[in-house]
Amino acid sequence: MQLKAIALTSFVAAATSAGAVAPAADMAMRDYKAVAMSPAGERIAAIEAVDAGVPGKRPHAVVVVRDAATGKIVHEFDPCQACTYDRPSWSPDGKRVAFIGSAGGKAMLYVDTRALATVEGNANTARWSPDGRTLALLATVGARKETGATAAGARLVGEIGSSEDAQRIATVPASGGTLALLSPADTFIYEYDWAPNGKGFVATGAKGNGDNNWWVARLAYVDAASGALRVIASPGTQLNLPRVSPDGTTVAYVGGLMSDFGSIGGDIWTVPLAGGEPKNLTPGFKGTFNGLKWASSGAGLVGSALMGDQLAVLAIDAGTGATKKQWSAAVTAAGGTDGRFSFSADGTRVAGAVEDFTSAPRLLAGPLEQPAQLTHDNDNLAAHVSVASVGWGNEGFSNQGWVVGPLRPEPGKKYPLIVQVHGGPASAATPRYISAGAAGNPTVRALVDAGYFVFMPNPRGSFGQGQAFAGANRRDFGGGDLRDILAGVDALAKAVPVDVRRLGLMGHSYGGFMTMWGVTHSDRFKAAVAGAGVANWISYYGQNGIDQWMLPFFGATMYDDPAIYRKLSPIEYVKNAKTPTLVYVGERDVETPAAQSMEFWHALKALDVPTTFVVYQDEGHAIRKPEHQQDLRKRIVAWFDKYL
Repeated sequence: MQLKAIALTSFVAAATSAGAVAPAADMAMRDYKAVAMSPAGERIAAIEAVDAGVPGKRPHAVVVVRDAATGKIVHEFDPCQACTYDRPSWSPDGKRVAFIGSAGGKAMLYVDTRALATVEGNANTARWSPDGRTLALLATVGARKETGATAAGARLVGEIGSSEDAQRIATVPASGGTLALLSPADTFIYEYDWAPNGKGFVATGAKGNGDNNWWVARLAYVDAASGALRVIASPGTQLNLPRVSPDGTTVAYVGGLMSDFGSIGGDIWTVPLAGGEPKNLTPGFKGTFNGLKWASSGAGLVGSALMGDQLAVLAIDAGTGATKKQWSAAVTAAGGTDGRFSFSADGTRVAGAVEDFTSAPRLLAGPLEQPAQLTHDNDNLAAHVSVASVGWGNEGFSNQGWVVGPLRPEPGKKYPLIVQVHGGPASAATPRYISAGAAGNPTVRALVDAGYFVFMPNPRGSFGQGQAFAGANRRDFGGGDLRDILAGVDALAKAVPVDVRRLGLMGHSYGGFMTMWGVTHSDRFKAAVAGAGVANWISYYGQNGIDQWMLPFFGATMYDDPAIYRKLSPIEYVKNAKTPTLVYVGERDVETPAAQSMEFWHALKALDVPTTFVVYQDEGHAIRKPEHQQDLRKRIVAWFDKYL
């Protein structure tokens, strides 16, 4: 193993230098989401909220429009103070903003402050037609649950599977009128984009249960007049961000091995709108694309990608696939209309909400090559941690990760280390501001405040280094990726003041599985926290609501190849476990049902391994309620304090 190109040897010295900024008391933080740049690049709309850091209270967000040159607030829209708002969308002339507000089982489509239509159920993703005369959205009439597999599932009572929520493209005149459901009722539409002539849409969709079938979604064209659906292609990968070229002939999308809807990552693919075989435009690209837009000038594509520890904005030649990096930084972007960012119509300007471990969220806007900081609301918020990007080699793979710790580590002191494994597995740990507020990575902040270093590795199977790296854990969950992680711990110990004899392990979702796997395959971990994990892939296959995600990773169904599912199940090795393990899960988790966590907890308890099991009422895969998040943070810190 080899520690690569990281300035970690001066970690303590840098953190304790005279120039280090002492942390101030936690102050109110403004958060920015769902950034949308107007077509001409003159204004920016975003969903903004001020988090006062009040425990157990979630701040109300509003739609804010700012001047893209000065950052000055031009408008604030909050027509429904009980609502949560979905991503804003600009009219083609850049004068109006459409968005959806949801509350009490209803969703309202607004243009500025005017309510245009109501959906009895769920709705999201408002988009203007190219001529500005029509608005489209995705509507689920009579929805039984919130849209998305991470939301709390509908209770399993009565006849199961007899009816499914159907998310459909719907349209309404921009001047007002009746909402018309357009796409077929038997197909769940995940994403869509208008064709440039306004006569139809390109969309991703699948028949059957919407939570389960995104992994086998097809690329389709939906006629705007009749609603008829025509399949364009059935890719062998997962796909996101379908976009039609300005001349209406070609569809571009991000395609690759993905484990979760919304966790976008892959190469850029193109296919004729008329139909055909998709072409990988960027094979071998040493990064993971997560954003995409056609430039209206016809000059090609612009997009974003995670490249190692950097988030980059790139120009992509639509003919050759050649890429040119325009800008990059070690940041996380909160998401925009075009993936991670939002671009002007001509593809020359970009806007986004970015943050990193030591700098709070802020809006950026400007030319692709040099977007400038636009907002300064959070400039007075201090850094609370020291941080370094980590690179190490193992078994021919180059791995990357992050380590954070106390702002001023005491010279000569060795600190306990917590390994936090990301979910997915097709995902990556990226920089998020460390603060105590709900929007500021409060669990890591709580651990650092309690005297821990936290290591967030991106082993094989992660985004950031191309599709070969992302697919390197196929049929090998917990194998090479655990070896990569342990190699990273050993490399880290040579440069960071940590005591690897006091080593903890934690994670949620795939990270929860890795925690269960880790404590059954290594005696190095002295305490662990497994959130929403998978103990038994055999029983999981028949329990979860998203079994389609497993085929690309396992290579076959459990019924066709049960041996590989059994081989990769932590429960098969549970007699090796000695590590005290806190287990938690949401009561109505569709992705990793509570029975999986219970199975692992039951085994640990039967084997006299110290364990506690917490089920959070009415929660889904993500623990969302502020009071539950606060309780969980306290339990995590107390568990590690007790055993480390």
